[in-house]
Amino acid sequence: MSRESHRWKHGPPRTVFISGASSGIGRDMALRLGREGASLALFNRSGASQVVQELRAAGTRRERRFTSYTADVAQAPSIAQAAAQAVAEFGAPDLAINCASVINALPFDVATAEDFDRVIDINLKGSRHFAAAVLPHMQAGSHLVFVASLAALTGNFAYTAYCASKFGVRGFAEALRFELKLKGIAVSLCCPGEIMTPMVEEEKRHQHPVSAALKAFAGSARLEDAVPALLRGIARRDFEVLDGFRPRLTAFLSRHTPRLSRAVGDAIAARTAATMNRTHRRDPP
Repeated sequence: MSRESHRWKHGPPRTVFISGASSGIGRDMALRLGREGASLALFNRSGASQVVQELRAAGTRRERRFTSYTADVAQAPSIAQAAAQAVAEFGAPDLAINCASVINALPFDVATAEDFDRVIDINLKGSRHFAAAVLPHMQAGSHLVFVASLAALTGNFAYTAYCASKFGVRGFAEALRFELKLKGIAVSLCCPGEIMTPMVEEEKRHQHPVSAALKAFAGSARLEDAVPALLRGIARRDFEVLDGFRPRLTAFLSRHTPRLSRAVGDAIAARTAATMNRTHRRDPP
């Protein structure tokens, strides 16, 4: 057994479907679950063949299978067709994880309607489409996981589209949990803080200083630290899964002391904006 193996409440998963598996959280989860013994069907808009090669190169046992499927969660027919093909080749998943996501961190007065729609289409509608694609094949005892964000629990400057999408995923998962509970299917919602994925690193290059200051309060985590924490919560079948002390503190303040949480956020934003203004005045024309 791998030293990374988690204590799975209902035994380790044998067949796992993961969307958004070509990089970031999805890729890291795939590699770790592959090492734990799972067969993996990986879905991504551009495929995830590189991850499949990494899994095969790791020298796993022959009975484990890894396949990449080209699919776009924003397009219901695309992910439905790919999931059906994966079921025909792998059998039904006992764990399905939707990791596909995009970020748009533009202030509301800068972002276009098309910018907003793209984030909603992939993050929120994509969660719906992924669930609709896999659930007809899932049986009692299986587990459906949505990777959302701490932005599903609290707001941030210039994150109107992203927070709207992730709050939506949270509401979707909360409601769907009731329905699937009666069918014996578990639901988890991962709400990690900032994790240093390639997508986040690219975002930081253009991030508004106020956004960065607010995110700094909840801290940042490395993939190699955050993903094992998320998988531990998934293995326990927790509904809400967070990845560290500072994200938990941020979530606690937002949920139990919302006035304090907003006051702290307002103070951070005001201080950062004042610093920006002073710097701007000192800069030569």
